[in-house]
Amino acid sequence: MFGLGRKALNATPLPEVAIPHLRWLVQESKLTAHMGILEKCQVVFVQKIDGPGIIKFDTYIGKCSELHCTGLGKALLAFQPEEIVQSVLSNYAFDRFTKRTISSHAAFVAELARVRQNGYAIDDEEEELGIRCIAAPVLSSGAPVARRRKSESKILRLVGLAKRAAGRIATVAGDITR
Repeated sequence: MFGLGRKALNATPLPEVAIPHLRWLVQESKLTAHMGILEKCQVVFVQKIDGPGIIKFDTYIGKCSELHCTGLGKALLAFQPEEIVQSVLSNYAFDRFTKRTISSHAAFVAELARVRQNGYAIDDEEEELGIRCIAAPVLSSGAPVARRRKSESKILRLVGLAKRAAGRIATVAGDITR
């Protein structure tokens, strides 16, 4: 959920800084939490804390996912400068994974505008049926830095938790980069 490139990731141990905050998020939400970065035209998972229970996500640190059908991807891209958004989308393929997957440039641009307005993104069974994810950008100095997962009545509570965790990570990240 942040436009930090590989150089910034190597210079700042953001995935390690995020661990206690992602653990808090998992403890509060009882759901798996992820952090990702924008890498070219994909989201790369840089941290993951599994939620309780026996059902686990088929995700891992280093896994790449599409931007248009993941909460993390939407949250990461929505807060990038317009020239980066246009560059990413210039040759972007909107592969369809479910009937709910965003499949056009115009629909995705509209979704990014909603994400910017709301301050969070939702993957509503767009990558995999039965899986809903919420992502809040970690913003530091106005640039993005991430989280993910689930259900209708819980969405507002989870959004609040995701935003609080993102804010905590941004505060610590700001202290590190100063």
